[in-house]
Amino acid sequence: MSVNSTKIFFKNSHMNLTISKNRKELLNLIAKIITDEYILNGTVNLNFICTHNSRRSQFGQVWSFYAANYFNLKINSFSGGTEVTSFFKNTVKTLQLQGFEFDVVDFSHQNPKYSISFEGSSKSIFGFSKLFNDNENLNPFIAITTCNNADKNCPFIPTASHRTHLPFVDPKFSDNTQEQLKTYEITSSQIAGEIYYLFNKVKNEVQTYQH
Repeated sequence: MSVNSTKIFFKNSHMNLTISKNRKELLNLIAKIITDEYILNGTVNLNFICTHNSRRSQFGQVWSFYAANYFNLKINSFSGGTEVTSFFKNTVKTLQLQGFEFDVVDFSHQNPKYSISFEGSSKSIFGFSKLFNDNENLNPFIAITTCNNADKNCPFIPTASHRTHLPFVDPKFSDNTQEQLKTYEITSSQIAGEIYYLFNKVKNEVQTYQH
């Protein structure tokens, strides 16, 4: 399977995205929370939280990292879980096929740490499974939980300025089947498309406020 251009995949994910009325209302609410904090502080820290920090929360962090560069916004992206597992191999492979570069900076069979970048990026982020309150994650942050378990079981997060829930279907069900790469691509595309929607809305609102 050939590697895609990250920029093309990002734009196509947004163009091909179908958003229900309820989902759009949720995205608009999250965009307003991000915008208000951005206008107040000039920067925002987003922390995508899912139980194992291995799939959806990692997609959220990586695509937000890309979107901040694409829209020229001072938004830092992080991720974490309520348990530590690993940055799952199918998640890594999917993002590599979508143009992200992964360099191992700390090897571990259980939970390697990657430096993640993309063509044209001036900086990179660290990708590995960690708790939501890991020292790597800057405070304060807006918490965005991405799976039902995390939303239901997540402990009180005192450092979160806001806590929002943006659930995605877990692609884990496709692991070790012939459909796994396609399923992970679909999940990544949905998350990329919705991140595009969020950041585009924040960008427009911030520009309107500044003018």
